[in-house]
Amino acid sequence: MCSSDLKPLPPEKPTGKKVAVVGSGPAGLACAQQLARVGHAVTLYERADRIGGLLRYGIPEFKMEKRHIDRRMEQMKAEGVTFVTNANVGHNVPIEDLKKNFDAIVLCGGATQARNLNVPGRELSGVHFAVEYLTQSNKVQEGDKLEGQIHAKDKHVIVIGGGDTGADCIGTAHRQGAKSVTSLEVLPKPPAERAANNPWPEWARILRVAGAHEEGGEILYGVSTKEFTGENGAVKKLKGVKIEWVPQPGGPPKMQEIPGSEFELPADLVFLAMGFTGPEKNPLFEKLGIELDQRSNVKADANKMTNVPGVFVAGDMTRGQSLIVWAISEGRKAAQGVDKWLM
Repeated sequence: MCSSDLKPLPPEKPTGKKVAVVGSGPAGLACAQQLARVGHAVTLYERADRIGGLLRYGIPEFKMEKRHIDRRMEQMKAEGVTFVTNANVGHNVPIEDLKKNFDAIVLCGGATQARNLNVPGRELSGVHFAVEYLTQSNKVQEGDKLEGQIHAKDKHVIVIGGGDTGADCIGTAHRQGAKSVTSLEVLPKPPAERAANNPWPEWARILRVAGAHEEGGEILYGVSTKEFTGENGAVKKLKGVKIEWVPQPGGPPKMQEIPGSEFELPADLVFLAMGFTGPEKNPLFEKLGIELDQRSNVKADANKMTNVPGVFVAGDMTRGQSLIVWAISEGRKAAQGVDKWLM
């Protein structure tokens, strides 16, 4: 049952139209719910074993309790949404089936292609993408038992990348009992207050400290990773260098290594948390004939429809990596576009 403050809002009457939503992150959930509430029959497909996308497996439990997703799911089920898990559209779910059985399709698969770090030693065991680590930790929090779980207990942990995903890795490593946690950031340390060249209403480029940083560990600003070295195929050290950003006439600053500033850090685990480059390559793009932009995001018009009639897109898959609130907004906008097109 839904709690009293999250009552279902089922439609007054069905429209007779069927919509498939692919991806159950914040964009997919928001889109599916809005479509269901106006009377469309919505089926939400998720390739993972649980609903929620990166809300479920990318954000740690200590930062967002998964009961909030479960509560929303119960509400949406009561509103008529059908959830299908372990359904990877374009792989074990043929896109042809969706085209045949639904009046519209909305792609909400996110921008899950993690940015890699191509330096010597990247192939060593112990060097992982951040989402791989966070997914495993969240699965265990859900009660799953994993063989060979990536675990930070008694290990020297390096997190490369200073954003939210990096902070999530730091907080998780602390809770698992890491021996040390060091975060590396390629940009210089931001000022405590706005600089003169950063006036309102520009985004304030100031120092922000996440809760995970307050729990311990060290942050190194203005550094670049040069190499990983190891023993018996496993990472043991990170070699880096300090950098400075040199202003360039008429262009962005240029990164430049500082001579003689090389350093080494002990590293039993390294997590790459440097953001995402766009949606993963999926055969459904080619099978549907969908056009991508120069950044490999899916192109869409003002109503969030792709170049293929009846196929819409929302969230990071078209916008690029962004915030949850933007994904929710995108999902709702796509739902409006779908409803307008169908009716």
